[in-house]
Amino acid sequence: MQHPLKYLLYPLTLVYGLVIVIRNWLYDRKILPSTEYDIPVICVGNLAVGGTGKTSHTEYLITALKEHFRIAVLSRGYLRTSREFRLVEGTDTVATAGDEPLQIARKFSDITVAVDRDRNNGIKEILRQKPETELIIMDDGFQHRSVTPGRSIVLTEYSRMYISDHLLPFGRLREHRRNIERADFILVTKSPRSLSPIEMRIVATNMKKYPYQNIYFTTLRYGSPIPAFKGPELESFEPGILKTRQIFLITGIANPAPLIEYLEGIAEKVNHFGFRDHHNFSPEDISGILRRIEASGVSEYCIFTTEKDAVRLRMLDGLPKEFTEQTFYIPVEVEFLNDDGEEFKNHIINYVRTNKGNSRFSGSEGVHKT
Repeated sequence: MQHPLKYLLYPLTLVYGLVIVIRNWLYDRKILPSTEYDIPVICVGNLAVGGTGKTSHTEYLITALKEHFRIAVLSRGYLRTSREFRLVEGTDTVATAGDEPLQIARKFSDITVAVDRDRNNGIKEILRQKPETELIIMDDGFQHRSVTPGRSIVLTEYSRMYISDHLLPFGRLREHRRNIERADFILVTKSPRSLSPIEMRIVATNMKKYPYQNIYFTTLRYGSPIPAFKGPELESFEPGILKTRQIFLITGIANPAPLIEYLEGIAEKVNHFGFRDHHNFSPEDISGILRRIEASGVSEYCIFTTEKDAVRLRMLDGLPKEFTEQTFYIPVEVEFLNDDGEEFKNHIINYVRTNKGNSRFSGSEGVHKT
């Protein structure tokens, strides 16, 4: 149920919606140019702001495709302090690369990860500096219409699907629901494992998908806890001990609810310290958390966080050992329901193989303005 005061935002929503309509109209009529490239470009994005699982689904694509193709991932690099193009290395920091690109670069050292606020310039630089690239995955690029991707994958969270949402700032949508027509694949993320085929068909019917679109349902699979800070003290972890321990969970993500629900099923109690999405943690944040843990009087506990938050926490210097020695992150992987993962992967592989051309880039070669 909407808070009554939220309706005061509706006039702003109308103005925002008009701007979005005009912008998309200009692209649809080719008044604003959009660039299409000779090599496959796959866009992973959403209609709503945050929380749909773009990073984990991008990592799923990397895992599924890196044995077949030479992959590059292009991201804006949220949280970094610069705007220009940069090839991300594992030795980078959040300030130079952004948290999500840094996470991907450290996890997949055998692919190219790059950041650039200008997506066209980013693609051109990848093809210039890494001409062997056969596939570019554009992270969070659905609204960047200056690039025409070969395939668009749009994510929508099961508990907050775009079909029942509204435009910003009244709702969470960055553009109108009808613009889902630009998507080739719609992935309903964070779906309940118990979702039946009949329930899936009802959702697909309500979405009124176009004939060329494929809808899939995915859920999250949580792995065994991993030490957030490397050290000899944390070489192993026995999950069974959580039945008799409390967890203090630290998150700076858009929607921590699925992780909280999972941890509540395996631990005695979960105490959550929630921060805004992409929060830049400070030593004062950690000191405050440790004081609250001490004040709770709990002696047997573990500190958990997310993989993305762990990337930012590692950037802090001088953290006390009582924090670094007891902090773990929970890795997460995407799992397709109804055994549809192979079908989805085959669709993507066939697209890339069919459209894989000469990725070497020189001047305007390999580019088509539309």
